[in-house]
Amino acid sequence: MPKGGKREGAGRPAGAKNKRTAETLAAMEAAAEKIAEVVPNAFDGDAHALLMAVYKDPKHELALRIDAAKAAIRYERPALAAVEHSGEMTLHHEDALSELE
Repeated sequence: MPKGGKREGAGRPAGAKNKRTAETLAAMEAAAEKIAEVVPNAFDGDAHALLMAVYKDPKHELALRIDAAKAAIRYERPALAAVEHSGEMTLHHEDALSELE
């Protein structure tokens, strides 16, 4: 009896979406279609606008709205960077006063 290893034809095909991803994509497409009815060509090349419309619409389920918000956040708020303070300030009170004069 053979043990271990990949069996021919077993598993999900390469590039196939899992069930949750497929459902999320279908829900986003449905939302885009509804918005496109009101605003023609609203999402031609503008993925951020689509994500905003999805996560702001309370009619969608919370999981979909959270996924859309996670994808859009990088375009709305800059990521905070770690900054290390590596020295002391060289500007003293007297230097600051002389610069003002």
